Amino acid sequence: MSYKAEYIWIDGTSPTAKLRSKTKIVADGVEPPEWGFDGSSTNQAEGHASDCILKPVATYPDPIRGGDHVLVLNEVYNVADGAPHVSNTRALLRPIAEQFATQEPIFGIEQEYTFFKGSRPLGFPENGFPAPQGGYYCGVGADEIYGRDVVEAHLENCLKAGLGISGINAEVMPGQWEFQVGPLSPLEVSDQLWIARWLLYRTAEDFGVSATLDPKPAKGDWNGAGAHTNFSTKAMREGYDAIIAACESLGKDGKPLEHIKNYGVGVEDRLTGAHETAPWDQYSYGVSNRGASVRIPWQVERDKKGYIEDRRPNANCDPYVVTRLLVDTVCTELASAGLV
Repeated sequence: MSYKAEYIWIDGTSPTAKLRSKTKIVADGVEPPEWGFDGSSTNQAEGHASDCILKPVATYPDPIRGGDHVLVLNEVYNVADGAPHVSNTRALLRPIAEQFATQEPIFGIEQEYTFFKGSRPLGFPENGFPAPQGGYYCGVGADEIYGRDVVEAHLENCLKAGLGISGINAEVMPGQWEFQVGPLSPLEVSDQLWIARWLLYRTAEDFGVSATLDPKPAKGDWNGAGAHTNFSTKAMREGYDAIIAACESLGKDGKPLEHIKNYGVGVEDRLTGAHETAPWDQYSYGVSNRGASVRIPWQVERDKKGYIEDRRPNANCDPYVVTRLLVDTVCTELASAGLV
């Protein structure tokens, strides 16, 4: 007997990478092996030397096919020198996660996305626009909610795959939704977010709709789509001084621009200062402030411990990059301040 292994990887498309996958039949009792693919068709190689290597890094039950079939997340490596491919951002996160592992960083990422039917967001009429924003967020009823059947199927698929999904909700714009992954370690939350994204696209296929991570899917007076990133270390979960130090570290020495330029393409279209955002070129933090770059939840101030929410990452961000930057910036500061 044998099983089907769906090999999933992140390609080299610029400026925003895409997910790719293909199926390998593997004999029972055999772990998914390394495999190759045509990198010239994924923006990861030239045609004269097109082979790239897929190295499995995580395996999950396949909720689409069921049975003993699996989803296999891979890193991409070069054939010529055996080094991680330039598109392999996971390889850059690994040493940072290991370096600061003793600080026990954990993340919860809120992935917003928008369903499209043809060229329009789901729920937008063919001619004109729906009612203004107001009743859609966490709403109920066919006049305000669009795509719930897809959302429920996606949630069920994520749970069957063993992903650390912690919730879902309808978002502010029609056809816009969110799921949350975590709390998990930097590598785990990033791996599982990519798999959850793949399952979102694959599940939506069966309903004849598409899902986009475009940070501003509808121009005008409509909310954008982000990936609000909740972050803490052991010291932050135990004391408020570390919370403030973390917030301050993200505003120091050119860090705001370094983070913003790596938080997803089109961030300036979303972070305008309107629609629950801070301007992309101004760093700020505050308690309960969804108009700040970084929010300290009200209960964190009350309890004098907990986590912070970086509200700047786009829906189309690379979680390997976002988690690497947050761990590196904050954990370096906390270590230098003796808050570990």
